[in-house]
Amino acid sequence: RMTVTIARLGELRPGETKKFLFQCDGIEMEGFLLNCAGQHHAYVNRCRHVPMSLDWVENQFFTEDKRFVQCATHGAYYLPDTGECVAGPPCGRQLHRIPLRIEGDQILGDCPGSLPDD
Repeated sequence: RMTVTIARLGELRPGETKKFLFQCDGIEMEGFLLNCAGQHHAYVNRCRHVPMSLDWVENQFFTEDKRFVQCATHGAYYLPDTGECVAGPPCGRQLHRIPLRIEGDQILGDCPGSLPDD
């Protein structure tokens, strides 16, 4: 299990996202950090419907109005602050959250408690 430096505080404005790679238990995965109304959240970049990346267009995770994270493949909508799917095929399931912590001016991500298996 590893910790990865994702971004600096203030790097992302509200409504912006940043993709990053991280390793957990020897498995490399892609994650994304988002700024939702000044709060940072990070998730594994994998839809809960079909194990595919959420962003069909590179690093575009939010809907146009910035209210939801959207899977570009099948249109699932996830709440940005909880990762819960509220519309689309995986309704009721949640994105795999990447725990965040702040050290100085750095946003760090830790391995999720459970790794995606779907």
